[in-house]
Amino acid sequence: MVSFFRIYVKGMPRFLLIFISFNYNILTGFYKSMNPPSSKGLPITKGYYKIADMLQEKWNYNPFWDEVVSQMQSTLSEQECITWLHRISYVKSEDQKLILAVPSLFIRDYVATQYKNTIQSMLHELTGEPVAVDIIVKKITPSPEQKGDVKTNAEFTKIEKPAAPFPKAQRKPRDPNINEGYQFENFIVGDNSAFAYNVSMAIAKNPGVSYNPCLIYGGVGLGKTHLIQSIGNYIQDYTPELQIVYVTAEMFTNEFIQAIGEEKTPQFRNKYRKADVLLIDDIHFLQRKTSTQEEMFHVFNNLFEANKQLVFTCDRPINELRDIADRLKNRFTRGINVDLQPPAFETRLAILKRKCEGQACHISSEVLEFIGRNVNTNVRDLEASLTKLIAYSKLLNKEITLDIAQEQLGNSYSMMKDQSLSIDSIIRVVGDYFNVSPYDIKGKKRTKSIVLPRQIAMYIVRSITEFSTTEIGYEFGGRDHTTVMYSVQRVEGMIQSDVGVNNSVQNLIRQVQNFKRESQ
Repeated sequence: MVSFFRIYVKGMPRFLLIFISFNYNILTGFYKSMNPPSSKGLPITKGYYKIADMLQEKWNYNPFWDEVVSQMQSTLSEQECITWLHRISYVKSEDQKLILAVPSLFIRDYVATQYKNTIQSMLHELTGEPVAVDIIVKKITPSPEQKGDVKTNAEFTKIEKPAAPFPKAQRKPRDPNINEGYQFENFIVGDNSAFAYNVSMAIAKNPGVSYNPCLIYGGVGLGKTHLIQSIGNYIQDYTPELQIVYVTAEMFTNEFIQAIGEEKTPQFRNKYRKADVLLIDDIHFLQRKTSTQEEMFHVFNNLFEANKQLVFTCDRPINELRDIADRLKNRFTRGINVDLQPPAFETRLAILKRKCEGQACHISSEVLEFIGRNVNTNVRDLEASLTKLIAYSKLLNKEITLDIAQEQLGNSYSMMKDQSLSIDSIIRVVGDYFNVSPYDIKGKKRTKSIVLPRQIAMYIVRSITEFSTTEIGYEFGGRDHTTVMYSVQRVEGMIQSDVGVNNSVQNLIRQVQNFKRESQ
């Protein structure tokens, strides 16, 4: 019947298809009067079974879908058919709607982008009416009828087989380096991380299609590892046929050194160059490692040219890395670069509440707000402060009050430092002295007229306040703590060797202290 229907549809004028569609009730009524219902199926009577079978359901687009697949097979390459078309399965028909299923989100998004419009156009041409196409994610097990079609009609064998879930042999083993606790669902999104989160989610849904390569950078404890491992977990869950490799740059380096020592370099290269998704954490570790950079360069080129997904994390922007080959820097910045900033108070509070829920521990909003307002460095420090209070409460069986929180955390993360002298006020005083705007001091410009005031401002903040180098770096445009340490050391050296610089710095410190007294 299906073979006949293909010929019938191809040769049928569009006006007749429209006529049949709009006169369904007349045709089915006539058919029922000629052929009473039979438990054995549709009888062959007077040649009317072909049309009646076609219209046994008012909205049955299954035969039309079969015809669409047949026509698309003739236009697509064999690889495209195997990879995409054969993984689409018919689910059901509704009023002017065809519902199809695919086994993963990755395939759904790709099919929707590449083939959905073509499918809808072909359905419109075949049925004579607009038919919407919905694509859902569902593991389909062939029905007995579908299995029967496969056995009796060899022409459809290739189409029906992909309806089943992926064979176990195609499911790649999970990467043991990926922590399954890092999921998109438990990542708290704020203004500081929304862009990085959305880019990471888009990559997880469509690896290798967009945002490739991707670099996520930011200070310690802001969620870089959480996001990059969430990408790996999501792909392993929804596109298990892809081979994922996750390592830190230190692990990559150690493996490379070991491979050289054991003369197993080909095996090392084979591991990384066969990856469908390569996730490398903390690439700042590659600084001053020339041979490892060379190997990374070739791995990058091999995977990028094969349209494999590459994701990296770093504790600072690439242009602030030292002793990294320019050609490798160029590749790291070829795709999209997204940064993570310290979370705002509202986000910090949401993180603390989620952490309490996860540990089934109740801490008053007053205490959580105290932590959120005072621990503003990064998420890791925030969670460490909360963990300390939870441990105190459970071990001593005491309820955490604000007084206890202040006592336990008073010496941690510079909570009790003098908040009346802010980093911004110091930057403003230094900027006025050198006739440089605070925006430039915090910005990315590296001209000599800006770099020196920036370094002196960092030195003064470090000298007369209790802010850590990490906190200072965040306030100076999200710079790494090592940048602050270098600036402080450089100014200290200049003070010892240059009387003019020493006088300027001492003068600025007096101005900052006067500014503090005037503002109180």
